[in-house]
Amino acid sequence: MSIWGKLGGAAAGFLLGGGPIGALLGAFAGHMLIDRESEVDPEEPGLAFTIAVIALGAKMAKADGVVTEDEIEAFHRVFRVSDAEMPNVRRIFDLARRDTAGYELYAAQIAHIFRERPAVLEDIMDGLFEIAKADGVFHPGEQKFLERVAEIFGFAPNVWRRIRASHFPDASDPYVILGVSYEAGEEEIKRTYRMLVKENHPDSLIARGVPEEFVRLATDKLAAINTAYEKIREERDFR
Repeated sequence: MSIWGKLGGAAAGFLLGGGPIGALLGAFAGHMLIDRESEVDPEEPGLAFTIAVIALGAKMAKADGVVTEDEIEAFHRVFRVSDAEMPNVRRIFDLARRDTAGYELYAAQIAHIFRERPAVLEDIMDGLFEIAKADGVFHPGEQKFLERVAEIFGFAPNVWRRIRASHFPDASDPYVILGVSYEAGEEEIKRTYRMLVKENHPDSLIARGVPEEFVRLATDKLAAINTAYEKIREERDFR
């Protein structure tokens, strides 16, 4: 079953008990949740990932000061949700958008859920960037939102710059895209490049439970990483 179809099950309301996400899923599933420490079903990490992107995407929809149907339609386009499954996504999106809990509370709970899996947190950031740039405009409010989420997720400033640059490669510094300094040696650059390629390979995303609907994002990110490496390799003249 597609990850989107699983959102319709009442059991989803108990996946992330407690906190703003638990309350959100409780409202969606029609259940009252007991406030308890957040847990993720090890068999369904993709569902937690999906909820995280929808909820934070909804909060980000307010970042540019205008909330319209464009955001949910952008989500539809970017992640290829089927028409039959859109009502579930739309319902969660709208619940999160109207929720009085601030986005920082959502981000903090998500950071806790995936505290041992920073690569998944980066995957979530990639999903949010795709939503932000779907309309062709990266609003300053969206950048501020994403920078703060990255901080809550525990990413250092250089990692934040690398993630951001991977989504805007045309105007970006290749050293920033790879997250290395200008003084980095050849071996460090090669080692970092190999690590990024491995982490962002579609097979790696599937292995860490990212839903198949999101895996295609890795292709674009890998292209930016490869382009950046080639620029540095040509500049440095190493193989």
